[in-house]
Amino acid sequence: MAIIVSINYWAVLVCSIVSIVLGSLWYGPLFGKPWIKIMGFKKSSMDAAKKKGMAASYFTAFVSSFVMNYILAHFVDYTESATWLMGMQTGFWIWLGFLATTMIGIMLWEGRPFKLYAINAGHYLVALVINGGILAIWA
Repeated sequence: MAIIVSINYWAVLVCSIVSIVLGSLWYGPLFGKPWIKIMGFKKSSMDAAKKKGMAASYFTAFVSSFVMNYILAHFVDYTESATWLMGMQTGFWIWLGFLATTMIGIMLWEGRPFKLYAINAGHYLVALVINGGILAIWA
């Protein structure tokens, strides 16, 4: 028997835009410099990527974000989160159970520094918490 889920696609779309804007801020003015340093990117390679165009990267990021927020909307509905705080809590648990744990394994096995984990996982924590709240009140 299938569970019927009520998804507000406009809310998912808005959450996807919020995720892209948040990512631009997170990896730009907020944590861009330490992230670039940890990743070992050089100014020349960054300039080359900008000249090549970032449209495909942003499109792929947007599609990925849309899928993530679509699935988050399911969990918000499953948990009957009807307030901003309940939606934020759902986003937090999704982050803790799936992203934080997976990303820490990647950090450990790839030998990446904890600071990189904190930047990357922190981005998803904030995105899922904010978007969980949006999805809960907009459903």
